[in-house]
Amino acid sequence: MFLDKIVLLNFKNHENRTVNFQKKINCIIGNNGMGKTNLLDAIYYLCLTKSYFNSTDQQNILFDRDFFRLEGKLHKEGHPFDIVYKLASNKRKELIVNDSPLPRLSEHIGHFPAIIISPDDSLLITGNSDERRRFLDNTISQVNHEYLDRLISYNKVLAQRNASLKRFAETRHVDRSLIETYDQQLIGLGNQIYEARKVVMGKLYPLFQKFYKQLSFEREGVSFTYNSQLNETPFNELLARNFDRDIMLQRTDAGIHKDDIEFSLSSAGNNTPVKIKRFGSQGQQKSFIISIKFAQYEFIRQSKTFKPFLLIDDIFDKLDNDRSQKLVELIAGDEFGQVFLTDTDDAHIKEVLNGKEALFEIINI
Repeated sequence: MFLDKIVLLNFKNHENRTVNFQKKINCIIGNNGMGKTNLLDAIYYLCLTKSYFNSTDQQNILFDRDFFRLEGKLHKEGHPFDIVYKLASNKRKELIVNDSPLPRLSEHIGHFPAIIISPDDSLLITGNSDERRRFLDNTISQVNHEYLDRLISYNKVLAQRNASLKRFAETRHVDRSLIETYDQQLIGLGNQIYEARKVVMGKLYPLFQKFYKQLSFEREGVSFTYNSQLNETPFNELLARNFDRDIMLQRTDAGIHKDDIEFSLSSAGNNTPVKIKRFGSQGQQKSFIISIKFAQYEFIRQSKTFKPFLLIDDIFDKLDNDRSQKLVELIAGDEFGQVFLTDTDDAHIKEVLNGKEALFEIINI
């Protein structure tokens, strides 16, 4: 799978830009504020139907304009694809693949998988549990469409249950039969989501450790733990036990929407793991993030018959020279397909390439 060309119209700070790519590694070079990250986000949009950086689509329209349009020319498994994404102010977004509009954007997820690594990913370590669940859900949704459908349904039922709990608190009238209806739906969907998460976390673990060992030259070890209330207690018991508390809080306080991942680090001379959030250096945390994202990439690659896109924003941020060179060596290898990366300095890129210049296309913006 590869992207030949992308056209951006009124997207963020790009009024009208066309960029052509080569099939392996594309280095997007430019000063800060020139739109390098926005170009990566446009690629992500075409693959995942949303921005990686802005949760509100309207924020991605160029200032003083009333629409944006993205178009990508892709090839996958020998077949051409023309993907158009359009959004006008106060209108629904529209996705068109080979001249056919998709009725549901979620149908597109997984057909053109993409993994992005950004300085903002530090929140995966330092942020709240929402960030880590989002990472896990993104991983599974790109290989399992049933999982995505179940997750969407779970969140809808959860919102309905929470709205009812708030109404009960306001009216002081509790409709237990309504809650039982919601609970049965949550239990069925939640158990399936929980089992899928457990399986995928088990598959990500050895891949994650492999990549971190390579990036850190085995100077330290890493691990993660999948924490879920369902690890210890069946979902139906959790909901029943927490019902009175839910009424008081006016929200559902138990379930897979509370799942989290705990990341740990251990040094070569001390096997006792510590939380990387508290004790990891900036370089260790960046290596950690790259490794978990590479594990995500490899898991998706093994689930497909083609290689996903890899997008890396500010590629050498917080990495020393040894880790930077190892990173370049990895992405230039056969495990990775088409890669898009940004940096402010092409001289830095060329210094780290170490004789691999033929694999790279320098794109100045």
